[in-house]
Amino acid sequence: MENLKSKDPLHGITLQKIVEQLVDHYGFDTLGELIKVKCFTDNPSIKSSLNFLRKTDWARKQVEDLYVQSLLKFENKV
Repeated sequence: MENLKSKDPLHGITLQKIVEQLVDHYGFDTLGELIKVKCFTDNPSIKSSLNFLRKTDWARKQVEDLYVQSLLKFENKV
């Protein structure tokens, strides 16, 4: 059977990992400026952000899009 690698950059990456990497790279302040949601600006935490993003498709999509755009920055940081 042929091994097929997914071309989806989000394949196999959890929402928690995405949020943690974005917070590590940008911090909550900048993240709150880039994506206008209260979970990043008002008493932010990974846990509260995950709770909100799991319930809110449009916000999760914005976070995932920012993550995909930032992948090269993450790779160059390593």
